[in-house]
Amino acid sequence: MDLTGPAMRVRIYIGENDKYNGMPLYHAIVLKARELGMAGVTVVRGIEGFGANSRIHTARILVLSSDLPIVIDIVDRADRIEKLIPFLNETVKEGLVTIENVEVLKYVNNKEI
Repeated sequence: MDLTGPAMRVRIYIGENDKYNGMPLYHAIVLKARELGMAGVTVVRGIEGFGANSRIHTARILVLSSDLPIVIDIVDRADRIEKLIPFLNETVKEGLVTIENVEVLKYVNNKEI
């Protein structure tokens, strides 16, 4: 896939315990992005954070939270990102979704699949 030049990045901030159809929401988003043929997705588990309700979620041993922050990062062409938006509107019930224009300098897959 050629993905250089103008593109968009979607960042989704949710909680580790957020679900969609019985599975972790982050996993459902990864599966949907793959189904749409997107370039790739990265899911990062945070060690500490808080959202709109100001409740702190942390991985510190003495105050261990079972609902750590999750950030999902997706970079792709605008037409593919636009196909994902209805799914995000349906599934992200609590959290933050941002979209920004980016410039892709390099996207390489040098392995044969």
